[in-house]
Amino acid sequence: MKVARTVAEVREQLREPRRRGARIGLVPTMGALHDGHRSLLDAARDSCEVVVMSLFVNPSQFDAADDLARYPRDESADAAVAADAGVDLLFAPTTTELFPPGFDSWVDPGALGESLEGAARPGHFRGVATVCTKLFSIVGPDAAYFGEKDAQQVAVIRQVVRDLDLPLEIVAMPTIRDASGLALSSRNRFLSPQEHATALALPRALNAGQAAHHAGADAVVAARAVLDAESGLSVDYVEMAEFGAPTLVAAIRVGATRLIDNVRLDG
Repeated sequence: MKVARTVAEVREQLREPRRRGARIGLVPTMGALHDGHRSLLDAARDSCEVVVMSLFVNPSQFDAADDLARYPRDESADAAVAADAGVDLLFAPTTTELFPPGFDSWVDPGALGESLEGAARPGHFRGVATVCTKLFSIVGPDAAYFGEKDAQQVAVIRQVVRDLDLPLEIVAMPTIRDASGLALSSRNRFLSPQEHATALALPRALNAGQAAHHAGADAVVAARAVLDAESGLSVDYVEMAEFGAPTLVAAIRVGATRLIDNVRLDG
């Protein structure tokens, strides 16, 4: 596995594969890799001749400085996971490489980026859309891989690709969960055993909402009832959204950790 630190290095490494028409897959990550990321890397490896993984904690998508400072970072461990998954090129730039002094051009996803996560974290999706657009420009992938756990993020990226006529496919992979049903997230490592047990109310609530929907009842009311009955958490939102299909989405806080999850209601 080769490691690139600059835009110029990435383009040079991909010059020959692009010349011979190799299919290039990109997996954007912020590190702290887990089996959910591994599923994206495996999917890219299965369908692409060249796999690029970006490793960049994007400051522009954090709405709080303490959250950015707290985000887990271990490049050597992430690089080992990437190499084991068959990544060909790891792009691990500095912040100034992607956002040099004077940078002031942003991709604003509009109304879609202002609801739900966008309302809870102002500016978040502007940061996501901008860094992903930059990565698409730098790597020039045929396909980019994202997890369905971040359903709104997938919807935002698909909108950006459509609206800007970017020549790539966005592939969304199913949410990976631990044995207890909690969706894998880099933030799960912050949960104590007791907080992890409390957080299990989130997948229970979504399952209850899905069951209620299939029975002709209100999914939001059913999911909210499960969360309200669980002490030790606070609810940011429980809502329905149209992310390619009717989707029940929720965000909660357990201690200092914020978790999101979703379930499609047509499944």
